Amino acid sequence: MAARFDFAIVGAGMAGASLAAGLAPHGRVLLLEAEERPGYHATGRSAAFWTESYGGPLVYPLTAASGPFLRDNDLLRERGALTLARESEAAALDAFASDFARLGVRTQRLDFAELQARIPGLRDGWRHGVLEPDCSDIDVAALHQLYLAQARRGGAELLCRASLAAAWREGGSWQVTLEDGRAFAAEVLVNAAGAWADPVAAMAGAKPLGVQPYRRTIAQLAMGLPVPADLPLVLAFDGSFYFRPEGDKLWLSPHDETPSVPCDAAPEEIDVATAIARLEHVADWPVRRLEHKWAGLRSFAPDRLPVYGFDPATPGFFWFAGQGGFGIQTAPAAADLAAALLLGRQGGKVDPAPYSPARFR
Repeated sequence: MAARFDFAIVGAGMAGASLAAGLAPHGRVLLLEAEERPGYHATGRSAAFWTESYGGPLVYPLTAASGPFLRDNDLLRERGALTLARESEAAALDAFASDFARLGVRTQRLDFAELQARIPGLRDGWRHGVLEPDCSDIDVAALHQLYLAQARRGGAELLCRASLAAAWREGGSWQVTLEDGRAFAAEVLVNAAGAWADPVAAMAGAKPLGVQPYRRTIAQLAMGLPVPADLPLVLAFDGSFYFRPEGDKLWLSPHDETPSVPCDAAPEEIDVATAIARLEHVADWPVRRLEHKWAGLRSFAPDRLPVYGFDPATPGFFWFAGQGGFGIQTAPAAADLAAALLLGRQGGKVDPAPYSPARFR
């Protein structure tokens, strides 16, 4: 007879691990990971930061509600974020700062001289900026391991090299089989499969929602000049780049979003070259050498909001997907919200309505 669980979670990255930690004290949890170790894909490749404007106003409630957990567990290192804009974007930048200030985000408008003081060698084309002093780096590995440890202490069972082969509803429960032939039963099947969210849904007989993976590239550079230790996270208002220091190196991304099939993503030379070319247009910083490059997949629903909740047409099938590039910084609040929905609890810090999969039906 197949072992029975209350919840079977497909995917043990940040999403699956955080939800398993929240559910484990309340029921039997099975956490299924297709790779040899959890967090191999998006979680393990994130240059994550916690910044309240990232993802837009409808993601802000999740980010803000996650801040206390991240701070209380010593998972944040203060960095600050600086969004740069050209002259033609100045009015839009002001509106951006005002919109988030009304939500309670601390912002500070900087002139060109103030920007140059923070970014030595800044070129003349970037004369406007908004500082978000509360932006912080996230210790992604420590956060992921914290959740896995909490799940394990709560009794959750983690299986790696556990690729889903089939899932169907029978007798009010989900029957789940893996590619190696192992079989399980669960009351609820949770889709926390990241880039594979739509294929998992199709396998379970649920209608895919159009969760699309996009490739994002990061390059680690050794620079010809010292990288300022207090350099903030620097982002382009038009979304064409971001960079931040990592020790004495610079992490740089062209902020690319290339549609991809679910896969083990690899960087393209053209994306790395594009990133370096864009950096050269921002600051007079010589690049000594490219030391490392990697890519990961960020997955978005069609409206670019996450999808949290029971599928309205497939009983017992729960979506926990579409977290895009903000899945790490919103993980604590997202897990709390999803656990409350799964356990039938009312209330919570964040309204779940904007993230319901029913919005696509």
